[in-house]
Amino acid sequence: MKFHRALAIPVLVATAALTLTACGGNDDAASGNVVRIGTTDQDHTWQVFEQKAKAEGITLKTTNFSDYNQPNRALAQKQIDVNLFQHLQFLGQYNVADNDTLTPIGATYIVPLGLYSKKHRSVAEIPQGGEIAIPNDPTNQARALNVLRSAGLLKLTGTPRQPTPADIDKGASKVKVTPVDAAQTALSLNSVDGSVINNTYLERSGVDPKSAIYKDDPTDPAAEPYINTLVTRAADKNNPLYLRLVDIWHDPEVQRAEAEATKGTAVEVKRSGPELEQVLARVQQTLRDQK
Repeated sequence: MKFHRALAIPVLVATAALTLTACGGNDDAASGNVVRIGTTDQDHTWQVFEQKAKAEGITLKTTNFSDYNQPNRALAQKQIDVNLFQHLQFLGQYNVADNDTLTPIGATYIVPLGLYSKKHRSVAEIPQGGEIAIPNDPTNQARALNVLRSAGLLKLTGTPRQPTPADIDKGASKVKVTPVDAAQTALSLNSVDGSVINNTYLERSGVDPKSAIYKDDPTDPAAEPYINTLVTRAADKNNPLYLRLVDIWHDPEVQRAEAEATKGTAVEVKRSGPELEQVLARVQQTLRDQK
């Protein structure tokens, strides 16, 4: 599982198992075109990414972390140069909590969050007063509420960037929501009218991503915090070698591999570092205001 598919499900692992994969020979090391990069899942996409970088004379020395909390700390401590595993919301949470300034340098993709149902074939079929299960962790919960708002199933009071169930206008909403552990969202399908399920639990539960009756729009401003990015330290955000990795990630062969790995659920996003910094600034301000 790539972290972007479970994005912001807090996973705590007592010990981070590190797997180092060094590609390339001494010539690249001597030229200085070596980038230490951290991720949380080296699947086929990553292999193609490394091969494409190698073809351009860049050696990726990859650290595969088993604990989602480690790649940002490793980057801050200069154990790695770049990481690629997270969306802007998760990065903002780290920066605010640790008073850090890790910076996105380019977008990769976004994985739409979907509403699924075993009882109804469309959003329109969901009855008045229907029950919808949503993840109860703060980040996925906020996104799920925005999905239901966008689908016309509920209304929120005001325009909160990170809504909670307390922001639901119950009198004006068609459905009621039941927050459950994210792992239970897929398991709840038999007993509720619908469930908002992220990719991690779609995969584990065998739910076809294409069966969603509604998904959030990757181009909707409300989805911007969930854009996945390459990240480095603020002082290195203009490093041309690191920026070149953004272009390589968008190589057609890498994108085909990513589509295969995610069963077509990952949507490519091309946003520049400065654009992403603006989104990140808004995310971080919202988080600070909530303290």
